[in-house]
Amino acid sequence: MSVSPPPPPAEAEPYDSGMLDVGDGQRIYWEVRGNPRGKPAVVVHGGPGSGCSPRAPRAFDLDRYRVVLFDQRNCGRSTPHAADPSVSLLHNTTDHLVADMERLRHHLGIGRWLLHGGSWGSTLLLAYAERHPERVSEIVVPSVTTTRRSEIDWLYRGVGRFFPEAWDRFVTGSGTGPDGDLVGAYARLVEDADPAVRARAVADWLAWEDAVVSAEGMGAPYAARPSAGQTAMVRICTWYFSHGAWLEEGALIRDAHRLGSLPGELVHGRLDLGGPVHTAWELARNWPGARLSVVESAGHLGGAETLRLVRAATDRFAA
Repeated sequence: MSVSPPPPPAEAEPYDSGMLDVGDGQRIYWEVRGNPRGKPAVVVHGGPGSGCSPRAPRAFDLDRYRVVLFDQRNCGRSTPHAADPSVSLLHNTTDHLVADMERLRHHLGIGRWLLHGGSWGSTLLLAYAERHPERVSEIVVPSVTTTRRSEIDWLYRGVGRFFPEAWDRFVTGSGTGPDGDLVGAYARLVEDADPAVRARAVADWLAWEDAVVSAEGMGAPYAARPSAGQTAMVRICTWYFSHGAWLEEGALIRDAHRLGSLPGELVHGRLDLGGPVHTAWELARNWPGARLSVVESAGHLGGAETLRLVRAATDRFAA
């Protein structure tokens, strides 16, 4: 008697996807994977401007979750795409992205959803949760950042003391001095009329990003992106960081009390040089429902233990 092969893994393909018109001439790509009747969760990608990753659903048991992924404005499969130098970013701010998440939730008919994301993704999901706590069931964050200006200054200046050679090249590429506005300089360079100037600025920015995570043993993840993705990410990163993500300094940690007893799992690597664990510790102190787990051997990109803790949290919250 023949035996039918087992069904493919739930994460193999999205079972639903589309483009959502969010106004301002913007359309954001979204997809849903897992169990259509499962617990709703949304993955908020990092960057800003990196686009969603098909690996993100690894954090979930897809038999129990309905997992939403989406590309934030002007990146990934969303349109118009920031790789085109003629595309304006004026309608791409933190407020716009928070509103987009609400439109997407409503479009998909979701009442409350679990929020998951790290790095820039944690900044955006915290901004969303503090404005719409009634729409959030739980939060799971690996690699906590809040995009304070002090955190931006550390990432593009302070951590240079650990990588002086790479930072010197980064400063040189900016065309300004070590005490200058490095992020602002790159924001101007990636908008230059000369495509060669733009390309050089993108390469120099990504080389610095890769230098910061170089000790984590995962190669050069930023430079390995497709060229269109590289350009979009650097344009969006420099746009956001040169404006402090349009957030009042320290507001996300100050206002974490708004989350109250909302359950949160924070997982952060002790060896995260680009985003030191102090930010995660401050957030946990101000959010009564949060629990912080520090992974002694992990950096910003995480690893097996980070994924294990994240998956344990989503499994617990699925119940």
